[in-house]
Amino acid sequence: MNRSFVVRNPSVLIFLVLLSLFTLVVTILSEGFGVGLLSTSFVKVLGKTLCLCLIAIAMDLIWGYAGILSLGHFAFFGLGGYMIGMWLMYERTRQIVENALSEGVLPPTPEEISTGIGNQIFGVVGSSDFPLIWAFADSLVLQLAFVVLVPGLLALVFGWLAFRSRVTGVYLSILTQAMTLGLSLYLFQNASGLRGNNGLSGLQNLPGVTAPQSVVSLWFFWASALALGLGYLLVAWVVSGKFGSVIRGIRDNEARVRFLGYSVETYKLAVFTLTACISGIAGALYYPQAGIINPAEVAPIASIYLAVWVAIGGRGRLYGAVIGTAFVSLVSSWFTGGQAPDIDLGFYAIKWVDWWLVLLGLSFVLVTLYAPGGISSFVDKLAGKTMEADR
Repeated sequence: MNRSFVVRNPSVLIFLVLLSLFTLVVTILSEGFGVGLLSTSFVKVLGKTLCLCLIAIAMDLIWGYAGILSLGHFAFFGLGGYMIGMWLMYERTRQIVENALSEGVLPPTPEEISTGIGNQIFGVVGSSDFPLIWAFADSLVLQLAFVVLVPGLLALVFGWLAFRSRVTGVYLSILTQAMTLGLSLYLFQNASGLRGNNGLSGLQNLPGVTAPQSVVSLWFFWASALALGLGYLLVAWVVSGKFGSVIRGIRDNEARVRFLGYSVETYKLAVFTLTACISGIAGALYYPQAGIINPAEVAPIASIYLAVWVAIGGRGRLYGAVIGTAFVSLVSSWFTGGQAPDIDLGFYAIKWVDWWLVLLGLSFVLVTLYAPGGISSFVDKLAGKTMEADR
């Protein structure tokens, strides 16, 4: 990160400093290594929020800077979670099976171990055979590679088919939503090899690790903070140079950029694939903290929520995407977790668990009508800038 980049993008340095301070404060106050003022469950909430902020940055790059409203990026997020979840579930089950079989008179054979693992994982869907997609589930290195490769390959193929056909605007948004819906419906089937609607569970238990959850949650929180910082730095670098100027040009006037001789489809495909890979990494860090992943997590509504978060924060501003997502995620946890007191009007009791989505939708409408720049526009004003200053 050279000086010219920092000078041209002071918000990057400010963001990294604030993120570092936030990580330090949470660490000190956590149960794992600190004074215990923050519970383990809340540290997990914060870690998951950082992961959501990372996918929000990817969404802001594809939508706020390139002008492509993708309603399918949570599909890539979920795929990243499934890839790491396969290894976590396989290894945890293997240890359980081996410990159980070791109590026998004779040592277990590899076939007995494999059958035992298969029964434990796939017995819930009436099978004991490993599907082909689990061929490398015992390799952490390969599954970590798949976290990036699988979402990236899906985005590459889908994007190539869509962009070469010059599908744009709302039609492209519908196509990305259809892709997400198709993937979700496929994962719901038991034949998918990923346990259907049961999903993958027990992901919070790291194989071979005896540390308590208070420590493990802090490890994942650190990893999430590091991934968010590196992701922010990468995307900020991408949008600050010529590449960023071209994709903003595509957003504002695609025909003119094409007339100037740029391969619009190539730039779109590059952004689409890059953001899919970032989303996969975010998902791989999110679901071990959530402990479970199922096809409902990949449903189209999740990608719509993502667009709402970015819009509330202010698209076209990386820190806006982070602010909006963090704000909505934490407020959502408060309302849906039963912490917000119900309001008894006498004739009707407002239960925030039921009304939260209505409140979120209303917030989106109000921001769109009265603060189209999102929450980040107020940050800009406090910093003495306008929304157009950095574009």
